[in-house]
Amino acid sequence: MRAFYFLFLFTIGCGDAAETASGDTPATQQQSSADTVKKQAVKSVAKGIPIRVGWQETWATQGQLSVILQQSDILKRLGFDPKFVGFSYGAPLNEGALAGEVDVLFTADQPAIALCNRDKTWGMIGRLMYNRVGTFVPSDSSVKSVADLKGKTIAIPFGAAAHRETLGAVTAAGMDPTKDINAVNMGIKEVAVLAKSKKWDTVDAGSAWDPVFAQLESSGLVRTVAQGLVTSVVVMDDDFVKANPGADKKFMQAMGQAYEQYKGDTAKANQAFKTASNLDFPLAALDLAASVEPNLSADNAVSVTLSDKDKANIQKAAAFMLEAKILKKAVDTSTMIRASAN
Repeated sequence: MRAFYFLFLFTIGCGDAAETASGDTPATQQQSSADTVKKQAVKSVAKGIPIRVGWQETWATQGQLSVILQQSDILKRLGFDPKFVGFSYGAPLNEGALAGEVDVLFTADQPAIALCNRDKTWGMIGRLMYNRVGTFVPSDSSVKSVADLKGKTIAIPFGAAAHRETLGAVTAAGMDPTKDINAVNMGIKEVAVLAKSKKWDTVDAGSAWDPVFAQLESSGLVRTVAQGLVTSVVVMDDDFVKANPGADKKFMQAMGQAYEQYKGDTAKANQAFKTASNLDFPLAALDLAASVEPNLSADNAVSVTLSDKDKANIQKAAAFMLEAKILKKAVDTSTMIRASAN
């Protein structure tokens, strides 16, 4: 019995000694485990929600905002872990969205409508910017107004917003665009080459959007006879929002902060965009392209929501797309606009 008593004490003593040596009592082990879980959670939060942002590498003024978001910690501070995916223009960007390559994208009204109509799990979550489209003639042309284009040939990128706005300007001038002008389909790059080469032999006018339009206008190569505004938007995958509640609102908060930074130093933002995209545009062209954006005015508060006028213009774009047979049937664009955009 005595031997058993000493053996029992020895066993208890060894147990206490082992716990003391390792520092891991059952309570300590539980605390250590809790601390590990907490650290992992903090690390996960610090890393942020992975988000793939589709942007157009040569499109102002979206480009300045994109580069600001890439080069700052705005998105990270709002809980995102961003990756930016560059595209040449809207059509490949849409294909990237449909292929699941991006979660959110920056685009103009017509490509946004086309995407949301084709896949209804995409929606417009806010306003991106206003961008200019213009109808122009050679600087030495005798044409002084849109009315003077009657019977003339106009090079237009068919199906684009510039197409819509140029035909709208012709209609507003009291002409029938199907009878009173000769509209020929020409890509925007070809329009730019035409204007820069000054070979207007078979064409009297052109149509384009910024920054190409701004570059041609600011260089004095063309003279503008009509100008319109396009409402460009931020589009996000609904499934991404469902998986990350509130991500749409936080992302638009980031857009607002990017605008504030852009407004604070427009010259720096322009140069950063020009460098990042290797553009040959003069900085004056980028300023001209941005001149229609109210968020960059010192007198205006930054807003990235869609106004009633913006929504009406988006519906107008859908009507044009139907008329141009880009859409097979009429669509109600209000169903494409999410609550965060209001």
